[in-house]
Amino acid sequence: MIKYQKDTDNIVTLILDMGGRQNNVINHEIGNAFIPVVRHLKAEKARGLLRGVIISSAKSTFLSGGDLDYLYHADDAAEIFAFSEQLKFFLREIESPGVPVVAAINGDAQGIGFELALACHHRIVLDKPTITLGLPEAGMGLIPGSGGTVRLMWLLGIQQAFQVLNSEFGYTPREAFKAGLVDELAPGNRAMMEMAKSWLLQQGEARRPWDKEACAIPGGDASNPANLRFLREKSVEITATKPSYFSAAQAIVHVLYEGSRVDFDTACRIESRYYTKLLKGAATKNMIKAFWLDRKAIERGEARPKGFGKFRPKMVGIIGAGKMGSGIALSCLLNGMSVVIKDVSRLIAANAIAYIEGKLSELEQKGSINDSESKALLGRIKVTDQAADFEHCDIVVEAVFENYSLKYKVTREAESFLDEYSLFGSNSISIPISTLAAACQRPENYVGLHFFPPVEEVPLVEIVRGKESSDEAIARAFDFVRSMRKIPIVVKDVWGFYAARVQNTYILEGIAMLQEGLAPVLIENMSRQSGMPRGPLELADDLGLEIVLKYEQQAAEHYGVRYIKHPAVNTLKGMLGEWNRPGKTAKEGFYTYEGEEKWLWKQDYSLEGSPEVQETPEIIFERFLFVQVIEAFWCLQEGVIRTEAEANLGSIYGWGFPAFKGGVIQFVHDYGVSAFLSRCAHFESVHGPRFKPPKLLSNLIKAD
Repeated sequence: MIKYQKDTDNIVTLILDMGGRQNNVINHEIGNAFIPVVRHLKAEKARGLLRGVIISSAKSTFLSGGDLDYLYHADDAAEIFAFSEQLKFFLREIESPGVPVVAAINGDAQGIGFELALACHHRIVLDKPTITLGLPEAGMGLIPGSGGTVRLMWLLGIQQAFQVLNSEFGYTPREAFKAGLVDELAPGNRAMMEMAKSWLLQQGEARRPWDKEACAIPGGDASNPANLRFLREKSVEITATKPSYFSAAQAIVHVLYEGSRVDFDTACRIESRYYTKLLKGAATKNMIKAFWLDRKAIERGEARPKGFGKFRPKMVGIIGAGKMGSGIALSCLLNGMSVVIKDVSRLIAANAIAYIEGKLSELEQKGSINDSESKALLGRIKVTDQAADFEHCDIVVEAVFENYSLKYKVTREAESFLDEYSLFGSNSISIPISTLAAACQRPENYVGLHFFPPVEEVPLVEIVRGKESSDEAIARAFDFVRSMRKIPIVVKDVWGFYAARVQNTYILEGIAMLQEGLAPVLIENMSRQSGMPRGPLELADDLGLEIVLKYEQQAAEHYGVRYIKHPAVNTLKGMLGEWNRPGKTAKEGFYTYEGEEKWLWKQDYSLEGSPEVQETPEIIFERFLFVQVIEAFWCLQEGVIRTEAEANLGSIYGWGFPAFKGGVIQFVHDYGVSAFLSRCAHFESVHGPRFKPPKLLSNLIKAD
């Protein structure tokens, strides 16, 4: 559990090594194990036999975080509060034995793992870009529960602390050093331990700033006008963007405001109260389910075909030097692969280098990489206009314009230079993979690889299984996506695959509301207040109304005589025909565009025979979310997607289903299956069969 080593300089090294786990986590077990160790350290200090302490890890990570499996099931408020206070107690014990303590961080330190590092007087981390540091709890609807909010406030000040705490993304060691989260970067493990010992030998008795009477929070407390204005602005911003639930961001504002005006230990108790409130809330439970339990299920390979060795691509070919192809190339480069980028000319292919250079420059400014590393990455790119240069590629990804003839041509040309083991993927968004596979001599090696823009930011990739795609090809595609540190979901080759198919129901529902006489501005605003990141009309314009209609036409072909025409189709045809407003690319759609400005087009969309419905905001919210959830269950029932974990994360990352609902399937469990079905029946009676749930959903009543 905790290995204790002491050298001749009276420096103790505590090595974390939890048995039976791949990574160290903080829970009752390790928290209790620290208590007698700290008591012994204090006794050694009293006898004059302790100069300092180094905390390190025997595993490849330092400390991964808290025990989220425990937190997900915790429901008793008193128990949660006591757990938070217990963790605070042991961190206070660590930072106050009267001797300096160094965190020697050899791997990831996130959440409570980084809170442990913050409780140390000095932090040294290995200078490895693959290491992630920070407090990403806000991304799961939580705040740090062991004093991390208060410690950061004392170390960085209120404003900078908020920015760190409200970010769901971790920091690389260099980013953390630049932000003031760590004190030193070490080139290797041995050097790190030597640096830790050297620092300790230069110190006397160590006390934290919050334990010294003369010290104050950098930049002052919340009574400082600048800090007060900052917190008020953040509070208004959070309320406007997340009105549906009490969010982690709101809790952070409260803790910083209230905690800055009291002593350290009282501030920590305030943090415990907000931590308990969040963890008791449905939103946090839903987010832990999605971002921890569901993500772990996917990463374990639930959807990966079994029996195939791990695929480790080294050279990746990319056809198309646009933003999509360039983004894929950048993601490959940042994860150790080399790329060959082909376009119709070397000059056009070189556009990808300019795009990647710009992104690498941004990473340099953040401190993620340095100039020499950036140049090394650029050195692993080859641009070409010759398909023969794909000869040594392990996988080729086609990311050209959505045109069948073009995709067929470039695929056939490139495949002729690949060996029989190479994988080929298409970034098609609307053309069936099974249709495109006709270009291949080896269709069993051909899959869909649907990336989402911007590729370097969106972690999701849909792996589309064509009719002839082999299990081995799907397994290798899964490994390729994971090697890019992205989340793969395996989907069936049907119209829109999974993400676009379900997203289209959201768009169509917004258009149907137009026909009912609801004001466009109301539809757009209510959709965002329901938790969706963008309004359905804005999204329709960005996609292009032809694509929106095409998906519905493909649904009609798929269902044949069982197809029931969606009421939004008439308006879509009117926009594309009579009104000639196909979307953003033409600068005329549901919005009118002029430069960077846009405004909703004033038009009466009401159609004769459409129901005139006066909807409350709550009903509008539910209609938007229910149509997506129902379609997702149809996808599960039809085998378009196979697991709840994939359906949930695919919905959050694929089109922005509200994260605080935990994804489309978790939404029903949170709402209550019986209540959800009852509401569906009401909507079906008012708005028609698009609200009729599949049998799979009804079967959940037995399991709920």
